[in-house]
Amino acid sequence: MERQSIRHTGRRPAGVSVLTSLLILFTLCLFTSAAAPDAHPSPGPQDYDESLLLRPLPGNSLLASFVFRTNGSLDDEHMQLFPSSLNQVLKASRTKELHIKFTLGRWNAQDHGAQPHRGLTAGGTGVELWAWVEADTPEEATARWTTLTNALSGLFCASLNFIDSTRTIKPVLSFEPSGHHSSSSLQRLHLLHGALPREPVCTENLTPFIKLLPCKGKMGISTLLDGHKLFDANWQSMSIDVRPVCNSDGDCRLEMEQAVDMVVDIERSLRRRDSPVPKPPPSDQLVCDKSKHYAEESNTCFPMDNASDLGWSITEMFGRPLKGTCPFGLDKGAENHRVCLDMPEQRPYFASVGATEHRPSSELRCFTLPETDDFDLVIPLQTPAIIPTREEPLLYAERTFTGHGQQHGGVQTILHNPSPDKSVEFVYLESLPWFMRPYLHTFTAKKEGSSDGDVDDDEDGKIIKDIYYVPAIDRKRGTQLEVRMVVPKNSTVLVTYDFEKAILRYTEYPPDANRGFDIAPAIIAIYTDGKPSTYIRTTSLLLNLPTPDFSMPYNVIILTSTVIALAFGSIFNLLVRRFMPADEVPTLRKKIAAAFGKLRERYAKGKGKGMGGEGGEGEGKDGPGRPKTE
Repeated sequence: MERQSIRHTGRRPAGVSVLTSLLILFTLCLFTSAAAPDAHPSPGPQDYDESLLLRPLPGNSLLASFVFRTNGSLDDEHMQLFPSSLNQVLKASRTKELHIKFTLGRWNAQDHGAQPHRGLTAGGTGVELWAWVEADTPEEATARWTTLTNALSGLFCASLNFIDSTRTIKPVLSFEPSGHHSSSSLQRLHLLHGALPREPVCTENLTPFIKLLPCKGKMGISTLLDGHKLFDANWQSMSIDVRPVCNSDGDCRLEMEQAVDMVVDIERSLRRRDSPVPKPPPSDQLVCDKSKHYAEESNTCFPMDNASDLGWSITEMFGRPLKGTCPFGLDKGAENHRVCLDMPEQRPYFASVGATEHRPSSELRCFTLPETDDFDLVIPLQTPAIIPTREEPLLYAERTFTGHGQQHGGVQTILHNPSPDKSVEFVYLESLPWFMRPYLHTFTAKKEGSSDGDVDDDEDGKIIKDIYYVPAIDRKRGTQLEVRMVVPKNSTVLVTYDFEKAILRYTEYPPDANRGFDIAPAIIAIYTDGKPSTYIRTTSLLLNLPTPDFSMPYNVIILTSTVIALAFGSIFNLLVRRFMPADEVPTLRKKIAAAFGKLRERYAKGKGKGMGGEGGEGEGKDGPGRPKTE
């Protein structure tokens, strides 16, 4: 009995057990909710910001620069705003710093001046990619670089997986990490660079670009990123830069900066809005140039270009107003969501109600966006035109092909320094394919007006300071050429070198072989205080190689098939046909007579059988023993 009472006392009622479980679960939830802010803090105003800069350019053009910055943790697997898809790619390939550029068109430095953001957000024509990969050996770095390009190819719907060993270089003088890296980490970082100048940039690259943003193009400044407007621009560039950034307190974070720069033709955008089908303007809308003396002698009108600054608005340029503000990272009183207008002070403008305006300078007006309402800017027509302030580039660069023929050629680059009192030091980088074999001994830099190559009035009397050269290996590695140079003040330097064209195998030609092969643009890194601060890209080149006549295989196939058919028919006829002497061959007359004879015999036999049948029937009718009737 005592044992039974003890056993009965050790049991718990069912209601008490359920109540205790609920109490424990509630306590765990309290601890989890209390510890959650420390483990994964909610997004703050420093985790995301976006901005848009609008700047009218000469020639009725408009520069629109979008900048989006997203911060994430370096060590935490859980990201609040930083895209986890890109974070997984960086971790899988051990990439510590990444830069990828999608560029289409040509920046007109003569009319528009220096590139926005000192060229840091723009690349060469097509796709350009470089990254610092952590590895112990160069072979391991190359393997991780392949992993990175393959993953980014699927992420951005681009042909980055075609960046193989023949399109990859390892620059030494042109690039430096823009993020914060420890000295021990820098020793294990390997820089790799690749470019695809022929890659077309289109909406299938813009869509994954927008998907990386916290608001996915649904709210805020990113709502203006429309593919029809972006790819109708004269020049546009999309860039993604990922790097570690540390503050003065030693707190480090992973920063991703996405930038979109585009030059919109205001006149073409307004014309397409009014008339989707291109039509010439009516004669009464033309502004004729009356200054020409020959215009007075006839009724001919010579239209004036850009006689006035056309009016425009955000809705007209981008097809829609700006939809509210992205709520992520938004802090009341903070100006991390803004639209700035940079234009001459004399030109009027009108902004939507609800936006807060402030002026950092006389020509710069910034507007803090309302959280929910639409925002629009309207700039009316200005007559006569006001020439906006133009920032002079540090260096002008132009690169072309020289020579003729299918065996040899040359490259000529014209570098002009417009500064009247400062020389420009820079690194000139060329990444050439293996089938374009340069002759290094022909590389010369000559100042305009000087008869001797590589001569300057600098301290040491040389334009070329240093050369880093990696020769090509057929079908394995391209040519890498880096030259540190100095262009003196207010002068022009002509850089030239010769090269030889290789002959490819017929399987190595693209489908449109007669179009030519795209050569990646040259990269110019301008140094300031011993570090590269400004980047300039030349235009890409189109190289014509000795191209075989690809119609010959078709002709050979047709000719070979004809010969085989004739040979096979003749041999088959000889093997199958039966041969006999000519006198034994029956003539046609004998064949006909034999045929008629056979028919006559068959007819006679049939008639004889018919007669015999009738006689038997007669006997049967008269009966046996009865005489036949005659």
